[in-house]
Amino acid sequence: MKAFSSRFANHIASGATTLCWCWKIVRRDGVVLGFTDHDLALDFAGTRFNPAHGLDPSETVERAGAQAQTAEVLGVLHSDAISEEDILLGRYDGARVESWRVNWRDVDQRALIRADTIGEIVREDGVFRAELRSGQHALNVPKGRLYQHLCDAALGDGRCTVNLEASAYRRNATVSAVRGPATLAVTGLGSLAEGWFTHGFARWTSGKRIGIEDAITQHAGGTLGFASPVGNWAEPGDTLTVYAGCDKQFGTCRTKFSNGANFQGFPHIPGSDFLMRYPNATDRLDGGVMVR
Repeated sequence: MKAFSSRFANHIASGATTLCWCWKIVRRDGVVLGFTDHDLALDFAGTRFNPAHGLDPSETVERAGAQAQTAEVLGVLHSDAISEEDILLGRYDGARVESWRVNWRDVDQRALIRADTIGEIVREDGVFRAELRSGQHALNVPKGRLYQHLCDAALGDGRCTVNLEASAYRRNATVSAVRGPATLAVTGLGSLAEGWFTHGFARWTSGKRIGIEDAITQHAGGTLGFASPVGNWAEPGDTLTVYAGCDKQFGTCRTKFSNGANFQGFPHIPGSDFLMRYPNATDRLDGGVMVR
């Protein structure tokens, strides 16, 4: 049950309220936007909440226990606030949305009702519908480790410890040509071996995709293949920083990154093929390493 301040609670109990909704959107790149269904702009907590031109919240279903609660917010796209291009670029994916109930006559009388993250966004005839997921949604993320041959760490994270900012593992590149929706020709990769950046990622430093990271699926010479279409927003002259990739194999960790001691997989565990095959007299059964 929400606990309101005494002044706000008295206003609600008065029977003649002047309430509105305000939404604060905080994107992962730090951009903050404010909207309200009131007809005038409101200011509080360092954010201006502009009239949302038809922004309309749906009903919220409250669920018991740890189930994720969902809601929707519906509105009209307008260039001064949320552009369709920014949505297509994924700039609002995972953004934090705070839903406030506010007395528009006295904005100090307000209460934070929900704090959600944006899930799926659907665009239909100039109108967007954004799914809001409650904090319980984070509980749906698998936790723990899997015993498998492949490494389960992200390259460069605290368990991996590889420094991706080292000169050996990154290059500053420039787009020279767009070869397809997900294929770009770039310069600046130097004479690194083919496939060096396969399974890596690129961080855009200029152009329409600036600040966005894209996974790299293929590196062949001066050509990069991406996991998602980037060609519609990339132009010759756009710059990006390209980071090395890892296929999660123990041999790659040991030879490419000299990091075998921090490998976060289990390369010496026998697989199901070993357990199910017929034994023979030449098997080495001394307890030693079977995978090198």
